[in-house]
Amino acid sequence: MFELLELQSDFPILNQKINGRPLVYLDNAATTQKPVVVINRVVKFYSEENSNVHRGGHTLSERASHAYEDARKTVGEFINSGSEREIVFTSGTTESVNLVGYSYGEAFIHEGDEVIISEMEHHSNIVPWQILCQRKGAVLKVIPFDEDGMLLLDEYQKLITSRTKLVAVTYVSNALGTVNPVDQIIEIAHDRNIPVLIDGAQAVQHMPVDVTALDCDFFVFSGHKVYAETGVGVLYGKEKWLEQMPPYQCGGGMISSVSFDRTSYTDLPLKFEAGTQNYVGAVSLQSAIEYLGNIGMERIYAHEEQLYLHALARLSAIDGLTIYGNGSNRCGVLSFNLEGIHHYDAGMILDKLGIAIRTGAHCAEPVMQHFCITGTIRASFALYNSFEDIDRLAVGIEKVKSMLG
Repeated sequence: MFELLELQSDFPILNQKINGRPLVYLDNAATTQKPVVVINRVVKFYSEENSNVHRGGHTLSERASHAYEDARKTVGEFINSGSEREIVFTSGTTESVNLVGYSYGEAFIHEGDEVIISEMEHHSNIVPWQILCQRKGAVLKVIPFDEDGMLLLDEYQKLITSRTKLVAVTYVSNALGTVNPVDQIIEIAHDRNIPVLIDGAQAVQHMPVDVTALDCDFFVFSGHKVYAETGVGVLYGKEKWLEQMPPYQCGGGMISSVSFDRTSYTDLPLKFEAGTQNYVGAVSLQSAIEYLGNIGMERIYAHEEQLYLHALARLSAIDGLTIYGNGSNRCGVLSFNLEGIHHYDAGMILDKLGIAIRTGAHCAEPVMQHFCITGTIRASFALYNSFEDIDRLAVGIEKVKSMLG
């Protein structure tokens, strides 16, 4: 286990009281808090280095450009990409998925083709594919999951046909905490020469990720869920695909030449980075990744695994509490409901006790429809959470039951 008090002190926002009680922050699947090293790096950048990147030859522009490209290198090393040309900065997971949906879709999806997703996807990995299929006359297929929240791989294999052109699935469910067997999903698809996109938004902050070992074709995640700023994200794409895909947006920074007769685009990855990017966000992401590296992703995973097991034991012992997602491999998220108590009401009382959790459908309405519910209470964990946080949550739930049950 970590020196938890030392880690918690790295996050200034945690050192406060909410409604007169010490804050317990268990809404990390929505966004993580920021360590002081990330905050200080952003302040330093704005104080000493700020200038638009790739736009000028003066000293500040050179400093900013170097920092931006150095951040790209750090991200590539973090997920073990084959080349920095395969790392595209975006505004977040949502834009990364939409970029692939538009650009790959324009190049490779035609009428009658098929895209496969899963029943447990976040809306941002559903709606872009729906729109693509509507636009191109393609067919959207869905991998179902069982009552334990585990994808049915036999059904997945049945969905694949000669018209299947892409598979897009989440690594870790933001609603259930299920860790999907993405290695098997990728292998099955690649046996039929079908590329795979992995939504890693709920994975990269919890466990080591190696896109080269996974052999995925695309991998997407958001900076704000990895202890960095909001408004920055990553698209990893194999160079062979990115080279063939048209730009998602057009503007400054992604062209090599423009005339009224024709435009030619610049090389990867800048071809997909039109306009002024969130270069400060990229620098904050580099700082966050370096912070995680100093701790060690294996240690983070081990710590959070113990947190999860402790939470599972404490919450399972509470009468009238139903946990959703009981698969053999889970992390990060515990979703549950209390018998006879609306999830929103429970969340309001927990907030009065200084406990921040999330309630609702979590942008995963098909998951709620599967279980015939409107939403859940979701506790989600990070490296700075402790057993004491879990114990306070359990006590808070008992308080909710005594007030509303």
